[in-house]
Amino acid sequence: MNLGAIVEYVNGYLGKEGFPDFEGAENGLQVNGAGLVDRLYAAVDASEEVIGRAGAKGPGLLLVHHGLFWGEKRSLTGPLFRKVEGLIKGGVGLYAAHLPLDAHPEVGNSAVLARECGLEPAGRFGRALGVEIGWWCETDLERSRLVETVEKVVGRESRLVAGGQKITRKVGVVTGSAGNMVRQAAENGVDTLITGEGSHPNYNEAMEFGVNVIYAGHYATETWGVRALGQHLGERFGLGMEFIDVPTGF
Repeated sequence: MNLGAIVEYVNGYLGKEGFPDFEGAENGLQVNGAGLVDRLYAAVDASEEVIGRAGAKGPGLLLVHHGLFWGEKRSLTGPLFRKVEGLIKGGVGLYAAHLPLDAHPEVGNSAVLARECGLEPAGRFGRALGVEIGWWCETDLERSRLVETVEKVVGRESRLVAGGQKITRKVGVVTGSAGNMVRQAAENGVDTLITGEGSHPNYNEAMEFGVNVIYAGHYATETWGVRALGQHLGERFGLGMEFIDVPTGF
């Protein structure tokens, strides 16, 4: 399959054009690979290990959530040079999708994780840079049962900050690092927030605003979008897809 055709489709499917993101984050094709793509890879991070594994498997297109570029532009030296060199030598193209993938209603991290946990998205929640990237869901679960469900889905222990009610009614799901959305949760009637990680001040916010927070791991909550996107593209274009799993423990 022609690389250009895949990229054009993904750009439109994710609504990439005009979608806001953090400084320096470049959504879309970051490194050209072979003109013809016969396999897809998906991973959370464009790390050296991920790129090395993809290159060892053969040419293809690597889909990642966290791409090569963040913040101010940097010279092509050190780890960045090694990663670009590895992609070029391996004939592997790199496509990155950050906030557009978080927010997507079908293959987005938050939507897919919610559904995997048995929660059906009912409305948007979690504003970042002017757009809502997560969802809220109605439920009627004791919070300890919800924690058990999340842990089973993500495959790792989660941490509960029990700031809210014991029976969860309105759950917000925003993957990655969204512990700072506790106040948003309280303002929107969300009694429980499922996310990846937070910071020290977020604990007191959760206790003081009366919100339960389930921290399930940044990496563990963000494997869902790239896998779902890779599967979607594989089915659409008749390509094999492999997820390259390199957990960070965070």
